Amino acid sequence: MLNVEGLTKSFDGPGGIVRVLVDVSLCLHNQEHMAVMGPSGSGKSTLLSILGTLERPSAGSVRVDGINPFEGSPADLAVFRNKTIGFIFQDHHLLEGCTAIDNVIVPAMANGTVSADVLVRAESLLDRVGLAARRMHLPSELSGGERQRVAVARSLILSPRLILADEPTGNLDTHSSEMITELLVELASEIMGMLVVVTHSQTVADRMGSIAQLKDGRLLRL
Repeated sequence: MLNVEGLTKSFDGPGGIVRVLVDVSLCLHNQEHMAVMGPSGSGKSTLLSILGTLERPSAGSVRVDGINPFEGSPADLAVFRNKTIGFIFQDHHLLEGCTAIDNVIVPAMANGTVSADVLVRAESLLDRVGLAARRMHLPSELSGGERQRVAVARSLILSPRLILADEPTGNLDTHSSEMITELLVELASEIMGMLVVVTHSQTVADRMGSIAQLKDGRLLRL
């Protein structure tokens, strides 16, 4: 379960303190999927960064299955992030010199070795996203939609509890956007994962189980 309580994020600005997030609370259970919408600058990416432990909140708490990752050491936080959270970005952020399958297994390389089970799962995920035949292709040899499908597979390689997607279809055509959305929902459900998608697309949002809107730093469930 994802449990967020009283989350606040503030920055020091030229004119004083800027409050980007204000008392944000939310709860997600296994296999729940939520879309977060809102205008540019409303704090959506900041919220995702905090949920993904890339930024620390100014106040409030984030717990995944009862664990507050910000209470541990930096090393503990890095391990938590790697094992518990899967990230998908608007720009795929694939390693250009690595093949599709090598990109998928990157999160599993934190310990320096990759097990046979991980390789089997990587092959399986690429098959599920329709890229088994292109597993040895470099990103430059793949279309935009194919690169994003590799990114989806990469985010799921360690079966994370929480999948965070920041505008995952923002650079894609309608067909690719629909495919990525369906894959996210289907594959996240299969691993009993929780999914939070930041999007400007109402079509993408409508495929999630719930929709929330960020406005003036506050999260409103619709």
